[in-house]
Amino acid sequence: MKILIACEYSGAVREAFKKLGHDVMSCDIKDSEIYGNHYKGDVFDIINDGWDMMIAFPPCTHLAVSGAKHFEQKRKDGRQQQGIDFFIKIVNANIPKIAVENPIGIMSNIYKKPSQIIHPYQFGHEASKSTCLWLKNLPLLKPTNIVDKGKFSVSISGKRIPTWYSNNKKLRDRTFQGIADAMADQWGHNAK
Repeated sequence: MKILIACEYSGAVREAFKKLGHDVMSCDIKDSEIYGNHYKGDVFDIINDGWDMMIAFPPCTHLAVSGAKHFEQKRKDGRQQQGIDFFIKIVNANIPKIAVENPIGIMSNIYKKPSQIIHPYQFGHEASKSTCLWLKNLPLLKPTNIVDKGKFSVSISGKRIPTWYSNNKKLRDRTFQGIADAMADQWGHNAK
């Protein structure tokens, strides 16, 4: 299959599909952290290049409930609408199979409820992170290795948050390897 991994600079999902022999390219405005087939630029430059599947990770900065205290300003200055418009263009792309990933946020009300919500602990990582998936012509992702949810801390504001999340800002926008492997195995296995 010819697969586009949109808005991914880590290379984790791209490489998981590559291991299965797919023609796969990641795309982001940042360079890829792992050498491989990566387009640095606007995803809409290449979105109509005949892909069979797209897995997309559109920016969530202006959409996720974790930033709700900033929503009023983001609505006023147009950043939230830009995020909404980008998400909608991605999810409505003319590609036969699509998975769009985002955390809990406003798209559940603006677009529609996600097809499913997954967590890293369902795929072998002791971490909790509610991750929404909107799926088009793809089956629900099945857990592969359910482990403990991991440790939790209390934030400065008094909210209970996963310790991994508060201790490692760089990992927050990465796809956990267990999830990347499950996507490749369940959505790309024997479908070349």
